[in-house]
Amino acid sequence: MLAFIARRLLQSILVMLTVGFIAFSLFNFVGDPVALMLPPEATQADRDEVRKSLGLDKPFYTQFAVFVQNALQGNFGISLRLGRPVSQLLAERLPATLELVGVATLLALLVGIPAGIYTALKRDHWSSKLLLTGSLVGVSLPNFLIGIFLIVIFAVWLGVLPSFGRGNTTQLGFWSTGFLTVSGLKAVILPAVTLGFFPVTLIMRLVRSEMLEVLRTDYIKFARARGLSNQAVHFGHALKNTLVPVITITGLQLGGLIAFAIITETVFQWPGMGLLFIQAVQFADIPVMAAYLCLIGFIFVTINLIVDTLYYVVDPRLRMETSSAGGH
Repeated sequence: MLAFIARRLLQSILVMLTVGFIAFSLFNFVGDPVALMLPPEATQADRDEVRKSLGLDKPFYTQFAVFVQNALQGNFGISLRLGRPVSQLLAERLPATLELVGVATLLALLVGIPAGIYTALKRDHWSSKLLLTGSLVGVSLPNFLIGIFLIVIFAVWLGVLPSFGRGNTTQLGFWSTGFLTVSGLKAVILPAVTLGFFPVTLIMRLVRSEMLEVLRTDYIKFARARGLSNQAVHFGHALKNTLVPVITITGLQLGGLIAFAIITETVFQWPGMGLLFIQAVQFADIPVMAAYLCLIGFIFVTINLIVDTLYYVVDPRLRMETSSAGGH
């Protein structure tokens, strides 16, 4: 177990260094932040002075080394657009993104798993076919188009939900939440449904296919031959084995939702990290862009490490393979 985790940690460190290098090198060529910070009439001496103060006059490898050293301390520099510490900006926007992703993930699990079980057990029923047809819509339509449809229906035509913003928030220490106000709860519904639409369909179809596969195995036939009820077979045996791959997919989707919430946050003007990143791209705010990508990479690596560990605990075959490899 410890050797398994140690290998995953080493891989995670290498991945983070690679992500940091790519982010830093890529956004060094996005644009010249000095040209955006100074007025057109600024002299070359003014430009050189600003470039020196930002450390942009140093060689690339020196800038990257300083970036890694500061990143390990949680210091990503100063935003070129807002003139504030990047870590402070991300900390302010992180609660909004995590709350949005949390609601979308909860929606995906609460809807996707029961729908997948239902369509597997009632695969010939008309309602199952209707759900599967609807899932094709979730897979096919782009995220922003679903969001626009929801805004038109529930905000413009019906006028029951807000079309943008986060609503009123409450400060709980360093965390700002919209879950304690009515306007905050209303505001999260449309973006959460938009963001969770694809994971719902993905989890539903995955659970359905895995459930159908498990129901055809020999041990399920043996359980039926022992006289167990359908409920015991379906939920006591089949579902337990069906949920093993769902753990992996849910973990990967959680990281993906955080990373790709950019589009949803832009459509609904949700004040999260994704919207901050889009604004940073428009201004060539390199510190914010590099910090955002490193943070997303860290979240992905952490989630994958947790999922791998859970998979190791849940699936005995993986433990046997690891033990056999260690023995050789």
